Amino acid sequence: MLVIRFNRVGRHNHAQYRLVVQEKTKAPSGKHIAIVGSYDPHSKQTVLKEDMIKKFLANGAQPSDSVYNLLVRNDIIKGEKRTVKLPEKKVEEKEEGSEDVAEEKKEEVKDDAKEEKVEEKKEESKDEKTEEKK
Repeated sequence: MLVIRFNRVGRHNHAQYRLVVQEKTKAPSGKHIAIVGSYDPHSKQTVLKEDMIKKFLANGAQPSDSVYNLLVRNDIIKGEKRTVKLPEKKVEEKEEGSEDVAEEKKEEVKDDAKEEKVEEKKEESKDEKTEEKK
């Protein structure tokens, strides 16, 4: 299946996009069939090849949600804009952190218990030595 999607070009922190037609299974920066336009989000400048876009859409190419909204804004497609779903940022869960802290506390308690046993043995040996001297 063919899709019309954005292909990012441009330098770091200054994105520019090409509108490309390619197979859905290909990576967005991979091999494409045709370049049908470009878009600069900073200046909102859009260059589109309307006849080629309409030809690919008539032949069954599906635009991505962002491209669809761009085409609606430029009156190439009639309709309402689609909502674009962005992936949520991964946030570390506090539960995982608390488990790590709990494990560290358990290890500290074990270490403290070992140290106390060693100290008790030392004290017992001192007591035994003092009793022997008497």
